[in-house]
Amino acid sequence: MPKVTIDGHTIEVPEGTTILNAARMIGGEIVPPAMCYYSKLKTSGGYCRTCIVEVSKGSEKDPRPMPKPVASCRTTVMDGMEVKNLTSPALLEARAGVVEFLLLNHPLDCPICDQAGECHLQDLGYEHGKAKTRYEFPRRTFEKIDIGNYIKLHMTRCILCYRCVKVAEQLTDGRVHGVVNRGEVSEISTYIQNAIKNDFSGNMIDVCPVGALTDKTFRFKSRVWYTKPVDAHRDCKKCSGKVRLWEKGEDVLRVTARKDTYGEVVDWICNDCRFEKKKIGDWIIEGPAKIDRHSVISTNHYESLNQLKLAVARQRNKGGKKPALGEGALNPNNI
Repeated sequence: MPKVTIDGHTIEVPEGTTILNAARMIGGEIVPPAMCYYSKLKTSGGYCRTCIVEVSKGSEKDPRPMPKPVASCRTTVMDGMEVKNLTSPALLEARAGVVEFLLLNHPLDCPICDQAGECHLQDLGYEHGKAKTRYEFPRRTFEKIDIGNYIKLHMTRCILCYRCVKVAEQLTDGRVHGVVNRGEVSEISTYIQNAIKNDFSGNMIDVCPVGALTDKTFRFKSRVWYTKPVDAHRDCKKCSGKVRLWEKGEDVLRVTARKDTYGEVVDWICNDCRFEKKKIGDWIIEGPAKIDRHSVISTNHYESLNQLKLAVARQRNKGGKKPALGEGALNPNNI
């Protein structure tokens, strides 16, 4: 199997593996970001260019570096290849330029966007964005439209990642929407104002990396960090029935598919599970969802009472007099 070295980490991978998937096998911070690539969808990737990397050595047979950054989701590994991601200042500057292009027309309306807290572009904006924009022209804007009974399209936020198009093409019975026009006037739209009606159309919401496609049953109801994500399942004839419930008190505000470390859907779910089953009694609760601790969604979520007690103890003693040993002020059992 070919060997590839990414930021000093060497790994053997199967023939035909892309640089991005090789980095994911290693894991950690060296994994390039991806806004359009989706491992569950065929022919995805290559549109957003956020996953670009620098190939400083092509292979053992041809050690010459590649002349420019390449999309890691589309470039396959060759034996002896050496790749720089976080270790290349020039590459990070190039990725910052890509983010700047993505934000040329994307509005910074995070305070009112339902995707806030789950938005990959929001993360990229904080990591690579600039404090000011050099763009001097009016941004393009679109009217919000309904493209189905449950989906609201806010085209102004769209970055044309094509994920929703791939889902409709590969997962549903018949695709009635896509990208129309060319260049800066390209947009996602339904054909001749058709409504999207199929049993798996809600998955388009899950794959959207920004707030362009939103769940009409959840819009403006709550921020995700105020909800409690819980894994649950039910017997369903159409799909796996494995979902994530987003609870607030006794109410289920929304139902989504479960996602992995890279924000990709694990099992596709049908619209019945997503939109029609909004009661706790409809589901068999498995327990709290595993949320990455760096995510804002994990705020104030604890899987055990002791963790909560310890956090409260630390907060009480924050900025105050440090308790003497033996007082037990930091002992969660004393709260």
